[in-house]
Amino acid sequence: MRATPSVRHRIAAAGVAAALAVTGLTAIATTTTATAATDCATPWSAATVYRGGEVASYSGQNYRASWYTQGEVPGSTAWGAWASQGACGGTSTPSPSPTATTSPSPSPSPTVTASPSPSPSPTATTTPSPEPTTDPGTTNPDEKCRPDGMAATPGVDTPYCDVYDADGREILPNGLDRRVIGYFTSWRTGKNGQPSYLASDIPWDKLSHINYAFAHVGPDYKVSVNADAPGNSATDLTWPGVAGAEMDPTLPYTGHFNLLAKYKKANPGVKVLPAVGGWAETGGYFDGDGNRVASGGFYTLTESQARMDVFAESVVDMIRTYGFDGIDIDYEYPTSNKDAGNPDDFAIANAKRGQLFSGYVALMKTLREHLDAAGAQDGEYYLLTTATPSSGWLLRGMEVYQITEYADYVNMMTYDLHGSWNEYVGGNGALFDDGKDAELTAGGVYTAYEGNGYLNADWAAHYFRGAMQGGRINMGVPFYTRGHQNVQGGTYGMNGRAPATAGTVCPAGTNGKCGDGADGIDNLWFDSDPQGNAIPAGANPIWHVLNLEKGVVGDYAAAYKVPTTIEGTYTRHFDPVSKNEWWWNAQTKTFLSGDSTEAITAKADYVNSTGLGGLMIWELAGDFEYDQAKGQYEMGSTLVDLMHAKFVGGGAYDATKAERAMPTQALDVDLEYTEFALGDSNYPIAPKVVFTNHGATDIPAGATVTFQYGTTDTGKMSDWSGYKTTSTPGRSGPNVGGLGANFHTATFTVPTGGIPAGGSITNQLKWALPVAQFSNVTITVDGTEYATTYDHPRGVTVVDLPTGGTGGTGGTGGTGGTGECTAAAWSSTTVYTGGALVSHAGRTWKAKWYTQGDTPSTVGDANPWADQGAC
Repeated sequence: MRATPSVRHRIAAAGVAAALAVTGLTAIATTTTATAATDCATPWSAATVYRGGEVASYSGQNYRASWYTQGEVPGSTAWGAWASQGACGGTSTPSPSPTATTSPSPSPSPTVTASPSPSPSPTATTTPSPEPTTDPGTTNPDEKCRPDGMAATPGVDTPYCDVYDADGREILPNGLDRRVIGYFTSWRTGKNGQPSYLASDIPWDKLSHINYAFAHVGPDYKVSVNADAPGNSATDLTWPGVAGAEMDPTLPYTGHFNLLAKYKKANPGVKVLPAVGGWAETGGYFDGDGNRVASGGFYTLTESQARMDVFAESVVDMIRTYGFDGIDIDYEYPTSNKDAGNPDDFAIANAKRGQLFSGYVALMKTLREHLDAAGAQDGEYYLLTTATPSSGWLLRGMEVYQITEYADYVNMMTYDLHGSWNEYVGGNGALFDDGKDAELTAGGVYTAYEGNGYLNADWAAHYFRGAMQGGRINMGVPFYTRGHQNVQGGTYGMNGRAPATAGTVCPAGTNGKCGDGADGIDNLWFDSDPQGNAIPAGANPIWHVLNLEKGVVGDYAAAYKVPTTIEGTYTRHFDPVSKNEWWWNAQTKTFLSGDSTEAITAKADYVNSTGLGGLMIWELAGDFEYDQAKGQYEMGSTLVDLMHAKFVGGGAYDATKAERAMPTQALDVDLEYTEFALGDSNYPIAPKVVFTNHGATDIPAGATVTFQYGTTDTGKMSDWSGYKTTSTPGRSGPNVGGLGANFHTATFTVPTGGIPAGGSITNQLKWALPVAQFSNVTITVDGTEYATTYDHPRGVTVVDLPTGGTGGTGGTGGTGGTGECTAAAWSSTTVYTGGALVSHAGRTWKAKWYTQGDTPSTVGDANPWADQGAC
């Protein structure tokens, strides 16, 4: 999350074949109180090996194994391998399954080295369930508040309604309809006379969330902030004489955590989460003396399930001790690319590239289960969030990002898209591609991918939108600059080149091809090399670059040990296509790019019009206000105020993955993504995708499987399996100014033999540019369309197919109309903005973006309307 002095687009991806089996809705253990009427299965035996899906009876109940198990007594733990299927063999009323309140933390999930949920043996292949199975999550009274697409933890009554409303949208404070998430860093303490930024400086009345940066993975695999080290800033520091920084004397600790707790009491709706990791502490940590220990951090934590359980339990302890609302994971990065991430970590990370991503998935699953269990005990919901990369190169190596079912939301690091790690000059955080990116042009990306550029926030947002609803995606914005000096060419430097000067020793990770980073007064927030020298990077808070624009040397310059004179003049520029904002000094050929008022306005408008969840800020201390008396810009809240004004009354964010009415009946079918190639070898992207039928009835040959995937790809998915997968593009062509549509749609026919009950088929699919997990998977049998439990949908009934199905040629399915259209009729003369609803031709339609005169329809590569179903 913090300054990333490496080849950002050559520094990430992720592991091989994460053996993730998404927890199906029907695997959730439920409490049974009804009178038994079902025959008992073969009695459980301690000596028998059971595989996932197999059923045994014990003490008057049938149990279904969720994964491989031997010797575990059914019902002995709420977190074990066995899920109760209800009473059997008579009229006795069985005891309920253990609830989450019986144990503070779940037993370990299966380890990363073995599949957590092997394909079950076929069971009940000829007899369907006597009654349709309603989503077992509804046994939890808070199921109605569970966000669409999030996996419920089996056996736990997770208190979703503590944080989410009945539509699965997060309840936000301060009148906000969208999130404003600010990272608050530990190190701006006022040391050496530099300006401090404390919890008392945070605009609590304008934010929704605050992420404290950073905690780390300690040597004992527990989360840590060096609380045992005297003088640590988190729990043992005070600021005497600083107004607003007076400690709360009722708390047994001081430091940032004291002030955060103090101000949270006064602003209870604002959620505070510690962030773990970041650029500097992903693969190690800083000890109490400030020395970095190369312990391996996340890279070694995720080597074993036992370590991850220790970590998760310590996270729960931290949340309870300090009154936090959850945890944010900033793992930079679980990649399969050699020399990716922080160069300080290469010696550890390079040896583990093939396992890192599966470890990340296991870590997020483990955290989700522990947090849900603790939340059920405490009567509070605990958030699990994660910072994600945004570059297409980085994401190519991270499989299909199979953690979206465990995270409440993702915070996209849609910044550091260009910097001094190479010579190509570009925007720090472009919103859109403009078709002119110098780095992508030099790398042949536009030529290779039909004019699509992947170094912009719109591309990244559509990557995640393919896997999750817009409301669980937050766009990162930089309250700081990055830049070069001695720039050659470009438009006011933009898209020019700035090769390193002769004799420059390039930092590790740049392959000796770094750029000429801006230094001196143009590098106020510099990082230091191991010798303590400033690393030229053009890193400045926005308030400093605004002073440069005014020709003002702030009174803080000497404290940062930078020059106190300005050479040349700085002019501000804004590109109407990419929405890049930057400053250009024609005399020194210096280029500095970051987000001020124009870029933030454009991005806030984009969030409102596309249904995204909000904006995430790195970092709050870069915001500004103008001190009239001093005649200079300083730390303030101008940009946060602007976001708040945009997001009050901006409209509710998108709460569903699908853009159409989905079937209300679902088959218990899961997907697993396997056998990705590593690193740069992952082209074309061609994993084996396993479709597993966990139901009691075969899915017949000839059934149609349909799914949607992100428009970050070119939309030409096919397969190497002979299933004749076809793809209907949602859009095509270059993405200059934005991708527009959210989904491509793919379809294939179930082959001869069908998908037997408890069995699976494997389709080796292939595509070009990275996409996240598939969404809106449906199966059509004999003209009836079913959703699948893979998507963790809300409000569905899980059913088995009737026996004797023939597959057929598919159908449209859906839930049908209501007989009454409530939205206003579409008019060709009306201007509609993103989110607007209209009725037309007996159906309801939702505008995806600004449109006028476009007839609502699903036809066309870039139509602006999403079908919401019949009315």
